[in-house]
Amino acid sequence: MDERERLAERFTRLARVASELVLADSEAEVSNICIEHLADAAGATVASMSLLVDEGTLRLVGARGTRAGMMDSWATYPVDARTPAGEAVLQDRMVVVQGEAELGERYPALDSGVSGDRAIVCLPLRIGTRRLGVLTMSYPGRRDISAAELEFLAVMSDTCAQALVRVQMTAEAADRQDKIRFLADASVELSRSLDYEVTLAKVARLAVPWFADYCAISLEQDGELRTLAVEHVDPAKVEVALEVQRRFSSGPDGETGSYRVFRSGRSVLVPEVDDAAVAAAIADPERLRLVRALDIRSMMTVPLRVHDRVLGVVTWVAGAGGRRFDVDDLAFGEDLALRAAIAIDTAGLHSKLHEVAARLQRAVMPGDLPQVPGWRTAACYLQADHSEAGGDFYDVTELGDGRIAVFVGDVMGRGVTAAAAMAQTRAAIRALVLVDPDPSAVLTALDRLFEHYGFHQLVTLVYAVVDPGRDEVVVVNAGHPPPVVRRADGTVELLSGRPGLLLGAGGAERPTTRVPLLPGDAFLGFTDGLVERRDEDIDVGLERLAAACRRAPDQHAAPSGVELSRWLHQLVADVRDPARDDDVAAVVLLRA
Repeated sequence: MDERERLAERFTRLARVASELVLADSEAEVSNICIEHLADAAGATVASMSLLVDEGTLRLVGARGTRAGMMDSWATYPVDARTPAGEAVLQDRMVVVQGEAELGERYPALDSGVSGDRAIVCLPLRIGTRRLGVLTMSYPGRRDISAAELEFLAVMSDTCAQALVRVQMTAEAADRQDKIRFLADASVELSRSLDYEVTLAKVARLAVPWFADYCAISLEQDGELRTLAVEHVDPAKVEVALEVQRRFSSGPDGETGSYRVFRSGRSVLVPEVDDAAVAAAIADPERLRLVRALDIRSMMTVPLRVHDRVLGVVTWVAGAGGRRFDVDDLAFGEDLALRAAIAIDTAGLHSKLHEVAARLQRAVMPGDLPQVPGWRTAACYLQADHSEAGGDFYDVTELGDGRIAVFVGDVMGRGVTAAAAMAQTRAAIRALVLVDPDPSAVLTALDRLFEHYGFHQLVTLVYAVVDPGRDEVVVVNAGHPPPVVRRADGTVELLSGRPGLLLGAGGAERPTTRVPLLPGDAFLGFTDGLVERRDEDIDVGLERLAAACRRAPDQHAAPSGVELSRWLHQLVADVRDPARDDDVAAVVLLRA
């Protein structure tokens, strides 16, 4: 067969292989087709493909005909190392080496992975200005490669490059879509809860194994980075990772690793981790063993930054079968870290505000309720699941003649303004009770105070005086949910007479309600957070409360108020909206 016939046959085989490449859907499949089928078409007995990890590193993705162990030895290698493949990429031209002598002369330190006299051709893989890697063909013995053969090899490398670009661009598009979807899912998780430790654990689980084989999130606490979330595709290696951190952390002053990123606020990307470099950098054999057990082949660490503050770091690691992180992955990681940092900062601010709100609320709430002979008292206050102070208040005052004044109110709105108005209103009521505790007198005086001082907050209030001498309770309601009387026999009565006008809405006469209150009866006042729920009529909540009171166990024979307090707290837990959108204040007086 002459040269022309041989080339014609090869181009025919190339056309058939090209049809296979059209159907390939991964780099590995393209590599296998190029190494096996195209090499056969070219008449090569040894072939390999290396792809660029970054501008300075090549990764061997496939080979045939080489000695055992070459895939590990040449897993990655620098582009600028003295190799025919590196030279082909750097100079963007075909490199031809004729025989073992020329190979040794031009590349004296090269271990080609094959023995004997051979001719080598390295074909740069590129499309336009996009460099992809290099395809290497090796032929036994010395041989002159004709211009026609070189032309065939050039066409062959172009065919491989086109297939590679197609699968890479398809994979990149799918990866971008996956990253967008991941960021959307992570954003939902980050906004779903203000418990950032739980949230970060969810984010770490989302990232493994889709984006990385290992993810660790560490936050600064008391000057040290503490790992709060860790996930590994192999659960058994989670403990190995934690052990490495515990035993071999470089510490706050370390010049490498997470502390370097934390102090500098700058990300670190290692697209390809070189095992030889790792071994040279780690002198401790036990540490080296553990690090190798984690199978770290590519990694990046990014700061959790909010404005000019770094809260911690996130580390992603890929193993042998995972991705090789690049600058696009780093940008994605930094985007996710920014979202996580904002969520952490918001959660921390929420916790501080919630603590301040709780302190403010406790400061203006009564301490221990008075112990009045013949009566047992209990109160319950639960703050909503948000950071702002509320306007709910209550109090119980002994009047000195056997009677007791009790009130429960709610200033509309939230925040410091509502809390301040609540404190002023509660103090005003306590002062007015000392002057004249009669319900009508107290509410009339409050109307005057609101008008005189231009107090524009709207306040709902139930004010009552229980009188054991008359076996009754006298109640005035200023736009507040009706209180409940639970009888000794377990029946429940809602004191739902016509409510009067709210405080702050202008003075008005409010009807007075008088009902019996006998030994064994209990009077319960509460704020609307106990019975109101979104998209539900308040009457449904009031009936839920009444039913809970009817089901409640009889506590009348209790030797102290402890059981009454437990009863009240359990009642609130059973009736309150699980969403906890509003504060709840409740107070109960039980006539012994």
